[in-house]
Amino acid sequence: MKVEHETRIDAPRPLVWSVTVDVERWPDWTPTVTDVARTGEGPFGVGSVARIRQPGLPAADWCVTSLVEGERFTWETRVRGLHMVATHELESSGTGTRNVLRVEFHGPVATLFWPLIRMSVRKALERENAGLKARCEGLAAEGHVAHARS
Repeated sequence: MKVEHETRIDAPRPLVWSVTVDVERWPDWTPTVTDVARTGEGPFGVGSVARIRQPGLPAADWCVTSLVEGERFTWETRVRGLHMVATHELESSGTGTRNVLRVEFHGPVATLFWPLIRMSVRKALERENAGLKARCEGLAAEGHVAHARS
């Protein structure tokens, strides 16, 4: 079971990528995340873990399972009978970037509550993409080439 949302962002892919992988700053631009704390040091990559808090959901530890620098990363979590796999994928589109957010659901909870999960996750992905678009387009308008990671 999968939910996907895409948007076009009028900002170059390197800038969108830098904002995307700066996960600890997500609460600054998306209402779907209230807190993110990386549990390790070093650059964001395969094996990186972040504890994410979202409105109305229990905190979840997301572990990066694959990453292609500048293009996409996938991370996974397991919470109460639910295995989620989320992918953030970027593709150059003219002078901008096509951003695709995808979440796959596995497990008994997903099967049982799929209609509710699908609707709420679709709205969350739309809101996350809207926040990312606004953040990146704002930075691009200010002349940023890439957003510095902290």
